[in-house]
Amino acid sequence: MTNQEPAPFSTERLDALPLRVAHADEMAAVLDDPALYTYTGGAPESGDGLRARYARQAAGSPDPGVRWWNWVLRVRDEDRSAGYVQATVRVRDAEAEIAWVVGTPWQGCGYAKEAAVGLVSHLTRAVAEEDVRTVVAHIHPDHAASAAVAAAAGLAPTAEWHDGERRWERGPDRNRDRNRDRNPDRDRNPDRNREPGGEAR
Repeated sequence: MTNQEPAPFSTERLDALPLRVAHADEMAAVLDDPALYTYTGGAPESGDGLRARYARQAAGSPDPGVRWWNWVLRVRDEDRSAGYVQATVRVRDAEAEIAWVVGTPWQGCGYAKEAAVGLVSHLTRAVAEEDVRTVVAHIHPDHAASAAVAAAAGLAPTAEWHDGERRWERGPDRNRDRNRDRNPDRDRNPDRNREPGGEAR
């Protein structure tokens, strides 16, 4: 199967649209708060920086067995972007590693929890483009808000750690290499598949 873009999905208040380079300018404003990077490092990027990043992500993984799926979250009633969700899907393992980010002005509204629950449901339903049986996230141990989001989405903490973050998981336990084939620029920047700080979502 080709490394195609993901299908859109919706929740009660949000529309998750496949990431486009054209989203960069609006998303630069959404992500322009240093507090969002407390647990991941990095800093806000310009529209030009995000355009380059989004072009790489939209082009997809060079590995035909891996999908890089990215969605922009739009608040339906406001008709504007408020954050994003991501999934790196490893087809052979039927595993997706996910992340969610909501901009500071929209925090405290439950959008991240709603988006994460919707994302997990979308990935594990038959309508998703790939068979996903295991969903994981990596969360900083001090980030209680992100842990609450993961729990709401049905993930549970495991005994595994990577780069100082605990692995959370929903689905069958599998003995495999946990740390390969991630989105480009993922580690220590706001577009990696991890929650980079913020709210009790």
